[in-house]
Amino acid sequence: MSGVALDVAATRGAAELHAAFVGAFSDYVAGPLQLTLEQWPSLQGRQGIDEALSRVVMQEGAVVAFAFACPRPETDRWRLGVMGALPAARGTGAARALLDDFLARATAAGMAWAELECFAANERALRLYRSRGFEVVCPLNGWKATGVPASAPARDVRAVDRATAFAWLAEANRRIADLPFPGTHRSLAAQPRPLTFWQCGSAQLAFSVVEGTPTPIHSLVDLDPALRDAETLAQALRAEHPDAFAQPVLRDDIGGAALERAGFERQALGQVLMKRAL
Repeated sequence: MSGVALDVAATRGAAELHAAFVGAFSDYVAGPLQLTLEQWPSLQGRQGIDEALSRVVMQEGAVVAFAFACPRPETDRWRLGVMGALPAARGTGAARALLDDFLARATAAGMAWAELECFAANERALRLYRSRGFEVVCPLNGWKATGVPASAPARDVRAVDRATAFAWLAEANRRIADLPFPGTHRSLAAQPRPLTFWQCGSAQLAFSVVEGTPTPIHSLVDLDPALRDAETLAQALRAEHPDAFAQPVLRDDIGGAALERAGFERQALGQVLMKRAL
């Protein structure tokens, strides 16, 4: 594919973008992504996608590759929310063109940083990102509760409402460098599952309870590096919901390590947070 031509994602319809997304991730390292067209707006919200700032590659009238941008001006950066290509478009230069364009436009917008998350096992993507100057900031691990949970800790664990929790996360986003976007208030605001928020001291936990399904942890952040309050929250959650788990979006040093201390098991398939200066 010589002379790759890019188009603004906002000029394409939802069905077209959704079809390209599903096709690109049909052989994903984490398994095929099952996402209906009705679920597409929720994914866009949880990934912070701005279609006007996102770009696609067209071939024979169809979207064959895409780079969806998630602007984070509060942290002086753009995030590459999702990038992918249909199998037939791989190796054509489409991904390189999309990434170079993303970096050029982020620079022109006055951003200081570009960031992304990538599965550690996705060597093809890692090579591309490293070739453009991205470096690993930290691992992002997933966790699953195992064994027999202990009784809930006696220390103060209190439920807070959505507005209070989002205000807390907004402040954490300002205070913690490189807070992964999936655990921020902006991402959680688009979460279709009901959200429960607990706080203890310097830490906050967000999770969902839906009868008959495991309990996902969406965010666990402790402003204290000792993570004692995050561990208390993790212990309380495990005692009440022994099926709790977390996707690989949590940094160890602000919450993940507390899960491990509370009896959660690190999952094999993890991600890395990467960034580069602009």
